[in-house]
Amino acid sequence: MNFADLGLSEKALQAVELLGYEQPTPVQEQAIPLVLEGGDIIAAAKTGTGKTAAFSLPGMDRTVRTSSKKAPRMVVITPTRELAFQIADVCAVIAPLMKLRTLAVVGGTSIDNQIARLRTGIDVLIATPGRLIDLMNQEAVRLDEVEILVLDEADRMLDMGFLPSVRTIVAATPETRQTLLFSATIDQSVRKQVDSLLNDPTVVQIAQVGETADTVTQYITRVPQTMKFDMLKATLNHYGHERVIVFARTRGRADSTCRRLKRLGYNAEALHSDRTQNQRKKALEHFAAGRTDILVATDVLARGIDVEGVSYVVNFDLPTMPEDYVHRIGRTGRAGADGFALSYVTPETESALRDIEKFIKMSIPVIEVEGFSLEAAAAEAADRANKAASRKDPEIAEVTKELKKKERRRRRAEARAAEAAQQAEEKVDKKSKAKKSKSASSSKSARPMKTSRAKYVMIESGAEASEARPASKGGAKKAANPKTMKASKKGPQSSGTKKGMSSKVAKVKGEVRAAGKNDQKPNAASGKAKKGSSSSRPSAKVDMRPGRSHRAQMARRRGGNA
Repeated sequence: MNFADLGLSEKALQAVELLGYEQPTPVQEQAIPLVLEGGDIIAAAKTGTGKTAAFSLPGMDRTVRTSSKKAPRMVVITPTRELAFQIADVCAVIAPLMKLRTLAVVGGTSIDNQIARLRTGIDVLIATPGRLIDLMNQEAVRLDEVEILVLDEADRMLDMGFLPSVRTIVAATPETRQTLLFSATIDQSVRKQVDSLLNDPTVVQIAQVGETADTVTQYITRVPQTMKFDMLKATLNHYGHERVIVFARTRGRADSTCRRLKRLGYNAEALHSDRTQNQRKKALEHFAAGRTDILVATDVLARGIDVEGVSYVVNFDLPTMPEDYVHRIGRTGRAGADGFALSYVTPETESALRDIEKFIKMSIPVIEVEGFSLEAAAAEAADRANKAASRKDPEIAEVTKELKKKERRRRRAEARAAEAAQQAEEKVDKKSKAKKSKSASSSKSARPMKTSRAKYVMIESGAEASEARPASKGGAKKAANPKTMKASKKGPQSSGTKKGMSSKVAKVKGEVRAAGKNDQKPNAASGKAKKGSSSSRPSAKVDMRPGRSHRAQMARRRGGNA
């Protein structure tokens, strides 16, 4: 039999191709026609057999797009956020072909965004019980137009205490609704609690109570409680550490096991109800994509999570409920693939093992994990116990505290020394740069000093006063007196002569400047300058003989000109 023989529409058959199904599974083969007929059903099937498609394909095939806001036509209730998103992914493939709108509402996410989406109109709503009750209390959603109500993993919802919430939700729906109840296990206790919610249901019993997947090989190994982690290391080394799920009983045990695996270099993440919704979603995405090798989880991951290619499952702690054991090992060996599950049994959990074997109606074989040495594990366990005891001993704790203080002081001293050395090195570099800059500036000013000396030599040797002003290098060379140059070559003068010459040169320099300023003033004589003269000021030689001061000579020259 194929899907076309089940009564699905052409659009639904297109969705089957997009979902990748070729032949219907037993639960799909029996449940789809019953759902299309409109009757209530209770379906029990092994995990990983396509129960989600068994109700989503026919249910959405019968659903008509609603014109009312806040009033979906099909509602799916599921116990966990992860399962809600998994169902939403399947419905998202079918919805475009049926022109339906879908939405998943769960706790741990913004309720305001969910309310805004509901106002635009939703046809298929997937929800966890708690968040749906919150939305109903805020009048953000109405269930009076619900035509199909699906209770997925019903037994788990009852175990988690959701029965009062489920009854409240059912009471808000019309009595004419169609109710579909799906789970991996349905026993008489579950039937007694949910029978009042259904109207003459048809039972589809694909899996018997306690039946496990045929593709999963089960083993146990006995180990003391204090050596469980050593056994886990040996298991990962022998069977491989890629795509492994490790189930722990409590959230604290999951976190501590994950931390110890990370310290050993394994790529592991924890998954439990204390993690935020974003953290849980990312952990599953990383594991599905292969970026995380090991998931350490509580039973929040045991129900309905479809992750392909899980290599094997480790029950680090045996579950308290035998039904959870069936769901845990169902995470491997899915879609016909082979898998195996290994459970650690301690002396304290022997009774839990007997309950599990009674529930699944088989005795689980015992194996020895290669690479695990009881003696070595006992030694490591004793060492860990000694370290734990030493942390509690006040005297040892005080000594350890002092040693840590000394280590911190040593590290601070090393840091200060390194900082001082760096500062000293920076200071040396600054001095070196300043020295280089100073030498560069002094080399630039050396050439003008030679020009000024030549200028004073010209003044002393009787050069014209007009040439005593600053001139170019070439002008200074032309004005130089050959006699003076010859005299300078004869040899160095005495220190006294040098001092006298310096004072005379300084004096002459001041007088020449003063005379230059006076000559620049306009007067009547300046207009009588001869044509062709290069300067309006008459040039005169300076008489350097004793008693012939330059000032007196200039005064006489002005008088003559007047």
